[in-house]
Amino acid sequence: MIFSETKLPGTFIVELEPHNDTRGFFARAFCERELREHGLQTNFPQCNISYNRAIHTLRGMHYNQAADQEVKLVRCIAGTIYDVVIDLRPQSPTRDQWLGIELSARNRRMLYIPKGLAHGFLTLEANTEVFYHMGDFFRPGVGLGVRYNDPAFGVEWPARPSVISDRDATYPDWKADAS
Repeated sequence: MIFSETKLPGTFIVELEPHNDTRGFFARAFCERELREHGLQTNFPQCNISYNRAIHTLRGMHYNQAADQEVKLVRCIAGTIYDVVIDLRPQSPTRDQWLGIELSARNRRMLYIPKGLAHGFLTLEANTEVFYHMGDFFRPGVGLGVRYNDPAFGVEWPARPSVISDRDATYPDWKADAS
């Protein structure tokens, strides 16, 4: 596995290291030892799948309240997404900055998202599926969010959402001292 830290500290693009032969390739998609060597969380007690029928479906931007923050390892297993994270960590030098990366079934990249970042994505193809390794079990009532188009962050999405939940579309304006 190849780990590349992004401009947001603790956030990594994780790429496969394929071993090719006439059949195709073989690669590790998860290795506890390699994650640990990079100082990353290795325990993922829950995995989730998000299936999205329509192109330009937007999910996010989600995060958990401070005491319940969680790590995510995200991979697109069918189709393509524009995956976005926003740094909401109060003491971070990149507070309120965002990162967008294309994840697809073709490029097979993953994004390791540390605690304290909001996460969301926009599908760039119909019938897109996203697989999440979750750093903790789901707990109702701890989820929060920021609006995908909040001017406080200025995220540059590649397209306008055509499908979005009412909840995700109506989060209030972000206030940096609100966290």
